[in-house]
Amino acid sequence: MSFLQTIKSVDFYRKLKKDLQQELTEASITGAALSLVAAVVMIGLIVAEFSSYLAPLTESKVILDHFESSVDDTLQINFNISFPHLKCEYASVDATNFMGTHDAGLAARVSKIRLDEKGKVVGKHEDPKKEPKHTENAKHEGPETSLGLNTVNFEAKHHQYDVMIVNFFAPWCHWCQKLAPVWEQSAKALGEKHTDDNLLVLAKVDCTATESESLCIKYRIDAFPTILVFRKDDSGTTQHESYHGERSVKAITAWADHFVAQEKNQVPKSRTVDTNKDGVADSHTGIGCMISGLLHVQRAPGMLKIQAVSESHDFNWETMDVSHIVNHLSFGPFLSESAWMVLPPHIAASVGALDDRSFTSDQHVPTTHEHYVKVVRHEVTPPSSWKVDPVTSYGYVVHSNNIQKEGEVPTVRLNYDILPIVVNFQEKKQAFYHFITQLCAIIGGVFTVAGITASLMDKGLGAIRRKQELGKSAEQEEEEEE
Repeated sequence: MSFLQTIKSVDFYRKLKKDLQQELTEASITGAALSLVAAVVMIGLIVAEFSSYLAPLTESKVILDHFESSVDDTLQINFNISFPHLKCEYASVDATNFMGTHDAGLAARVSKIRLDEKGKVVGKHEDPKKEPKHTENAKHEGPETSLGLNTVNFEAKHHQYDVMIVNFFAPWCHWCQKLAPVWEQSAKALGEKHTDDNLLVLAKVDCTATESESLCIKYRIDAFPTILVFRKDDSGTTQHESYHGERSVKAITAWADHFVAQEKNQVPKSRTVDTNKDGVADSHTGIGCMISGLLHVQRAPGMLKIQAVSESHDFNWETMDVSHIVNHLSFGPFLSESAWMVLPPHIAASVGALDDRSFTSDQHVPTTHEHYVKVVRHEVTPPSSWKVDPVTSYGYVVHSNNIQKEGEVPTVRLNYDILPIVVNFQEKKQAFYHFITQLCAIIGGVFTVAGITASLMDKGLGAIRRKQELGKSAEQEEEEEE
């Protein structure tokens, strides 16, 4: 019995005896109101805490990136960029790092798709294995046999001949000077072979002449020489195929004969012609180019450069337009659908921060587009209950700028810098004991604050009542004295 009495002596929560509760405690309207308010506050806080307990917590930390093997020293770059006004024949892609090292095998991992003026796919472009041959030291004796065109007679001649093949040139162009005698000899040979006056004609346009400059602007001639094919039944939206074959009398006349055969229905009509059957088209349509590729680069500052390059053309840089649309740019392996679901929204948005953005060059002003990209590695670890492996992604921020300078070669430069840090994101749930602790804090805190408030209110109301009673007694005394 003494043991039970000892245990009772440490009771922290002693109670009033039932027969004394009525005498020692008293209910009030104020206390009841505070109790209801405290109950509502408790319920609201408990619901909010329970919601917070169910929601996952995200912790982030930044650590220095380190490479465990030589394989980790490289990073994959995925890109897809459309150029509405840069032909695939001239589009060149080069990758280099800050040490000046070039990626020699880049061309094999880059594909080019020809686009029409509306950006629709025309066909896949295959770069020739070698530049077209030129007839060296060719000479043409006698009068010029090709037809000279300008803005005055162009449209009339266009619809006069079934097929009109036009050489757009500039007198200062080295390659145009080499082609000029070959072109005249080809025009003479074809004129003698096809005596029908309105069947076929070879013509030329001087893009530096005042009376023909607008023609070269209309047909976006920015490489010399450019050879285009015009037909009598062309409409305003017709795509004119351009010639990129061998520049010799034999090759040009054989190519032109193919169009004559088309007009005579001897062969099917087509705007893609491969005269020598070597698998590379001598002429085809397409005024734009979509360039896509996948390459591995060292984890060091570097640059991806796209510009017009040709060993058989001279360019007019003032009219060269490298406006482009970045369809996609990302770093690292492609992510699966489940991986995208794991990534937080702000990280997912940074993976393709440059996607679907357009950059436009000003007309007749050489414009270079610079993109500065800072790449950061993210590692996201989902809660263990998800049973999903951690996801590694590469996000980036980008700043773009245009450089307009006379004499500048219009270029798109993608400068990237892969930062040697890793941002770890880990999602985990709140511990259950922490949730219970918070519940106890809510109940005890609200109960204590409500009790203090009730005590203060009782004391305040008591003081007011005492003042009122003193005032009344003072009035009664004054009345009695009177």
